[in-house]
Amino acid sequence: AENLEKPTYWQAVFGNDHPIALEIDCGIGDFIALTAAERPETNFIAIDFYNKGCYKTCRRIGVQSLKNVRVLREEARQFIAERIPKRSLTAVYINCPDPWPKKKHRKRRLVNRAFMEFLQSYLVPGADFFFATDFDDYGTDVAGMMTSLEGFKNILTPNLFRHEMEDYHLSKYMRKFMAEGKKIYFVHYRKTEEE
Repeated sequence: AENLEKPTYWQAVFGNDHPIALEIDCGIGDFIALTAAERPETNFIAIDFYNKGCYKTCRRIGVQSLKNVRVLREEARQFIAERIPKRSLTAVYINCPDPWPKKKHRKRRLVNRAFMEFLQSYLVPGADFFFATDFDDYGTDVAGMMTSLEGFKNILTPNLFRHEMEDYHLSKYMRKFMAEGKKIYFVHYRKTEEE
């Protein structure tokens, strides 16, 4: 097995040493394809737990001939822990993850304090964290939790979240939810410099 702890692993995969960004739960790949096409100087890793999402993302990336995207079927926490070197990600995007709407299931939500404390060590200083959901409870929970998490700065100040974010591509699900009259909760934080 290759040593994935070395930063040079992803340089070998992409064939360059461009900055690396990660999208978790890439769905059908529309967001990552649009974002990667606009930013050829950044390498993007798109992961999804479901084969169908990975397949659709791969097709979209192939049709657009994007060389700066790699797609993997992975569970987020395990993938990051095993395959991402510490202090290597310049951005993380999480768009419309499973909200686990029932109260008894909310502990299953991906984005919570424990996950963000875990993720923090994989981000370079100045890295951006983007979160978007149509589920108001999830959006306000994440926005509120982030304010009390040391090492991150709110980019949307004075707001904790916004319902629109300029220059941020909408996924199929975001467009669908907005067409149904639902609001999207956008959260954007930046990792501060090392202490």
